[in-house]
Amino acid sequence: MHILSTHLSVLYNSATRFPTATAFRIPRTDSAGQVTAWDSITYAQFLADVEEYASYWRYSLRSRCIPERSIVGLWYVLAGFTYQDVLHIYGLSRAGYIPQLFSIRLPNPDVISELLLKANAKALIIDTAFASVASSFPLPTFSAANVQSASKASEPLPPLCPPGEDDITFVFHTSGSTSGSPKLIPCTGKWLNAMIRKARIATSPRSDRQDVVVWMGSMCHIAQSFMLMGFLQHGACTIQPTKIGFSSDELLDMIHRCQLNRLNQFSTFLSTHLRNSRSNPKLLSFLQALDDIAFSGLPMAREDEEWAYLNRLNITNVFGSTEMGAMMLSIGGRGRDAPLLRPIASTVYAFEPIDPTTPTEGNHQSGGRLLELIIRSESEDCPHPSLRHSDGHFHTGDLFQEVIPGSWAFRGRNDDWIKSENSLRCDTKAIEDNVRQVCGHLLEDCIVVGSGRPSPALFVEPVSGVDHTQLKRDIIRKTRPFHSRRYLHERITSPNLIIIVPSKSLPRTATKGNIRRQAVEAAYKTQLDAIYSAAR
Repeated sequence: MHILSTHLSVLYNSATRFPTATAFRIPRTDSAGQVTAWDSITYAQFLADVEEYASYWRYSLRSRCIPERSIVGLWYVLAGFTYQDVLHIYGLSRAGYIPQLFSIRLPNPDVISELLLKANAKALIIDTAFASVASSFPLPTFSAANVQSASKASEPLPPLCPPGEDDITFVFHTSGSTSGSPKLIPCTGKWLNAMIRKARIATSPRSDRQDVVVWMGSMCHIAQSFMLMGFLQHGACTIQPTKIGFSSDELLDMIHRCQLNRLNQFSTFLSTHLRNSRSNPKLLSFLQALDDIAFSGLPMAREDEEWAYLNRLNITNVFGSTEMGAMMLSIGGRGRDAPLLRPIASTVYAFEPIDPTTPTEGNHQSGGRLLELIIRSESEDCPHPSLRHSDGHFHTGDLFQEVIPGSWAFRGRNDDWIKSENSLRCDTKAIEDNVRQVCGHLLEDCIVVGSGRPSPALFVEPVSGVDHTQLKRDIIRKTRPFHSRRYLHERITSPNLIIIVPSKSLPRTATKGNIRRQAVEAAYKTQLDAIYSAAR
């Protein structure tokens, strides 16, 4: 019988193989927030810390009669960006429980309570400062004290046992809301094993030296969890930056003092460094010396990608999703096919024609045939059955064109979802529908934009005679209940993010007269840049 790998088996194997190697570099900052030193944590210390957290949580949960293998929520505990977050997640797993990970960007307690109930969670771990928020929850709550400074109450850990193929190992959530709430993403042992295999491929070393990489996102979401599981397998070191959108100066410091040789970021943040390097020869030379520059989440702006290839940067597109982790990798190199994508080895994917009667925004740009990426049920990385289509397969909604046999170019989506600057998803149509429902008598049409932005913006073509300032106030007031249930990155809560334009002035398709989202983004880019810049 095949023994399935988990994040824990990866940790134990790597702690045995690389005990003295540095697993993490953690910033030490002064009162002004400047990094004065980067502290090192070895693989042996990482394992010891995980076991300490595991022993604490095992004692705490069992003392309240929470059965092993129960789902336990973590809310307002994890920013997802720190070493301590990893210890909570891995420690809870090692204690024999199943982490249900909530982003701090989902602050509505009613939604959290509903998701805990849907997952059949048996307990919730929450930061002490927010314990009162969960006081009415119908399940036991535990304070997430600093385990290492808390009492030494602990319990011996059981042997490390691999899960069964259908056993749940994690519960993540979609990064966007559907019908007022994220969806559960239950992760089985079979799926996790496939993630680890794919992650090993996606993070393969480019040189003989130890890879030093940087945190790319929250551990509450798949991307960073996936990358960490990959880099741990190769004995790499992961740097915890001061913030996910770290400055180019901090990047240079990580290269200089931590020997960072692989940069992995969401494309919105990476583009900042690329733009800065155009006027900073030192930064450009350091970027050129990196073994790999991986981007994910959103497609990189064409001018940035072309400039990167022109200046011989070793860039890799890691194409993935919340439900799947990485699915495809770009070919790379110096050839014209460098940006094209290929499925990761050992997967079973299909590319199927979309319904020709279904309009997509890409149709007006290309006469080529658009194919949707389908994850076949026999592929070990196919998500939980609860997320699959009625045909038993997982339909990604991602559209591609086959440029050369077996090599693909991404061509957008067959739905109305966009991704924010940190690659979290947002259902634009749901926002538009709500605006039309509560303010339909005040407007002729509207559209939501905000791809690669911190939050969405709403363009409105009003009916004649409406006061524009009052219209913005009415929209904010009447849509407030709708937005209160959504992630922070999905909300429109400022009148500055409502842009009033003349009737019939927004770009439209020639056939049906639908407003073209991407064309609006492009036409109003300068105005949107100014709005978001002022909001920071």
